Amino acid sequence: MAGWKNLYNEKKTDLRTAVEKSVRSGDQVVLGHCAGVPVALTNELKAHTDRLKDVRIFHMVPLHDCWYGAPEWEGHFRHTTIFTGGPTRDAVNAGRADFIPCFFSELPGRFRDGSIDCDAAFIMVSPPDKHGFMSFGVSVDYTMQAAQSARVVVAEVNPKMPRTHGSTIHVSEIDFIVETDYDLIEIPLPKIGEVEQKIGSFIADLIPDRATLQLGIGAIPDAVLHFLTDKKDLGIHTEMFSDGVVDLYEKGVVTNKYNNLNPGKFTATFLMGTKRLYDFADDNPAVLMKPVDYTNNILVAGRLENLISINSALEVDLYGQVIADMIGPKQFSAVGGQVDFVRAAMSSVGGKSIIAFPSTGKGGAVSRITARLKEGACVTTSRHDVDYIVTEYGVAHLKGKSNSARAEALIRIAHPDFREELAAAFGK
Repeated sequence: MAGWKNLYNEKKTDLRTAVEKSVRSGDQVVLGHCAGVPVALTNELKAHTDRLKDVRIFHMVPLHDCWYGAPEWEGHFRHTTIFTGGPTRDAVNAGRADFIPCFFSELPGRFRDGSIDCDAAFIMVSPPDKHGFMSFGVSVDYTMQAAQSARVVVAEVNPKMPRTHGSTIHVSEIDFIVETDYDLIEIPLPKIGEVEQKIGSFIADLIPDRATLQLGIGAIPDAVLHFLTDKKDLGIHTEMFSDGVVDLYEKGVVTNKYNNLNPGKFTATFLMGTKRLYDFADDNPAVLMKPVDYTNNILVAGRLENLISINSALEVDLYGQVIADMIGPKQFSAVGGQVDFVRAAMSSVGGKSIIAFPSTGKGGAVSRITARLKEGACVTTSRHDVDYIVTEYGVAHLKGKSNSARAEALIRIAHPDFREELAAAFGK
């Protein structure tokens, strides 16, 4: 038996023992990200409530129930994060969880320098290959660095985790191994309505052949993909991608041929979608999974040619200031990779940065293009960085425009019901 196999068997244990031996009161436990979250290990923490006090649980995009954000766990478990979502937003805004302002790309560095604690890393990996290396699968992002920085590493080895190329961890680097077998969390395909289709069509007109795309998940990115079927030789270098990219690959639209950094590769740091996406990524040498301080690094992504960055917003004022992560003083999501990719696209030869969103919110009751930002909100992308703004009413190209020219362009793509009000507020 090879040496790594002996190590594997020595480190293999049950959930209870793994948690008991790895987590102490006052620790910060860093969980694998998004669909790579080790759900079994996370839920096992509940059984250790009596002995654990002031344990912080860190992760980003929350796809599981995030039980530790509920009031009954106060004093025992507390969530910390640089990103909020449905299961964690209330806890952050109610003060039961802690939000750390931080670019996604900087997070591995914060673990390395200790400014964000990482006492125990709970991760999910694929089974080892013949050399004892396990893949981080759909979650490399900050998870890889957490495993490198933590005092103790506990890994769920799950045969359902895809083996992806680009980033691995060896059996010798793990302290405790727990074998599990359950399906990864899936994200249903978004519903694309008329508004999203119009936005997608406008964005598609801004994308040339041979462009490399950065895009996220949701109805607008998926709508964009629907309108790209006549494009040629597109590439993907992004924070994450989902099922819609697979469709374009199968149609021959995405080839990554002209990706000048990683030719022929889909480059990403995490994946989030359905089983079809996970199956596509499994042992696919065309899918390159790298840490987020590589994929989102301005000095890396900015070297790409014709990088088209597509991101969203909650609110944009008439100066072009973008709010993407707050509603007034309340945290809604986070900066993620938006600013990094906006700036990378502006550094890219032939690059474009696009911020896209429906013109109204609350069922048409409010304009998302506003004369003034909501009180208490913090700017995500500054007016100095912004390039293209897109709604279902058109495209406003703001780069190089004066304040008054920006306001005029944005009013033209606001919902007609609010244009007169916006013009009056700006003094036009």
